[in-house]
Amino acid sequence: MQFLWPPSSVVQRQLEPEDMDDPGIDSQLLLGALRGLTTINFVSASARIVWSPIARLARALKTDRLRALDIATGAGDIPRALWKRAERAGLKLEIHGVDISERSLTYARERMPAGASLTFSRLNALAEPLPSDYDVVMCSLFLHHLAEDSAVVLLRKMAAATRRLVLVNDLRRGRDGLLLAYLAGRLLSTSPVVRVDAVRSVRAAFTLPEAQSLAVKAGLAGATVSRRWPCRYLLEWRR
Repeated sequence: MQFLWPPSSVVQRQLEPEDMDDPGIDSQLLLGALRGLTTINFVSASARIVWSPIARLARALKTDRLRALDIATGAGDIPRALWKRAERAGLKLEIHGVDISERSLTYARERMPAGASLTFSRLNALAEPLPSDYDVVMCSLFLHHLAEDSAVVLLRKMAAATRRLVLVNDLRRGRDGLLLAYLAGRLLSTSPVVRVDAVRSVRAAFTLPEAQSLAVKAGLAGATVSRRWPCRYLLEWRR
């Protein structure tokens, strides 16, 4: 892959298909990509970004039990990490992960810890209704895959489905993020899919003002969008 580094490369959002989204991708390439993304999510502490507001919600409700829906769960590594954090904190956190890729879901199921309150099923979150019996509806690193209109639709559906809280953890477009994605794809993964898609993902990501605008268009009054390390943002909305 040729890597271009003019500053103008991230001024405007550039959405192009990612190799991992191809339903016909070779199974070994997909598995390599899932492993690579799991490593990158671990190193970047991606689960920590959504854990903090979940823990705050439990404290505010004075409850030791919550149910969460994770959209576009992929390898299921975010639900696994959240469940482990919740176990250590004494919170009974049930998480249901959904994804359009049955092969990704198989990978996620095979890596479920014994006794974990985790379930996974196939769902097209844009075309099908979201289940509505969850305290938290969240997604990580999915919004940047979508055209703006589709992103607004997803946010609107997430807000309608949740009892309490919507969380969106995603990449923040910028030159620093582009360089970090380039380096992470090479230092943390051997997957050729990750190395290409990581840079495409940053170029397709939303800036903080753009993410805030999406929330407004989706009717998420009072939503906040804040920076998170590394080159991420968290969109948070409470019912």
